[in-house]
Amino acid sequence: MGKVMKSKHSRASVMQTTKATLEDIPQLCQLLNSLFEQEIEFTPDEEAQIRGLKAIMSNSEIGHILVIKKENIVLGMVNLLYTISTALGAKVGILEDMVILKSCRSQGIGSELIVFAIEFAKENGCKRLTLLTDVDNISAHQLYTTKGFCRSSMIPFRMTLNNFTF
Repeated sequence: MGKVMKSKHSRASVMQTTKATLEDIPQLCQLLNSLFEQEIEFTPDEEAQIRGLKAIMSNSEIGHILVIKKENIVLGMVNLLYTISTALGAKVGILEDMVILKSCRSQGIGSELIVFAIEFAKENGCKRLTLLTDVDNISAHQLYTTKGFCRSSMIPFRMTLNNFTF
């Protein structure tokens, strides 16, 4: 499931939205490094990133890594992870790690990638998508709302389980 979508972004360039491959991992790690450097809660850890990317790519029941490329250069990525909602009684998706190369931002590339991710999620039976974004990332908020996402009344809480005891 899921198809390669080619889009004409400008007269001179053709971009491709598709699932990532193992060969894309070095470029995906570079994107994740830039994302984690700007997020408060995370720090880059390439070994962990490689483990996570390979785990997702090796099991389509976990999810998919979706990318937008131009001439085999990964311009952006987003993870689509799956779970089951008991409220909906159906498969739902969580979008994580949405990031576009710094040099390619504000060119509509993120918009193309998010539209692809939404369609891909629908094709794979998802009945809802959820995502998190930094509270001060106003440009991301604007992108997501223009694509149909709305702010949830839910507040995320996180717990790291390394060495946690009661």
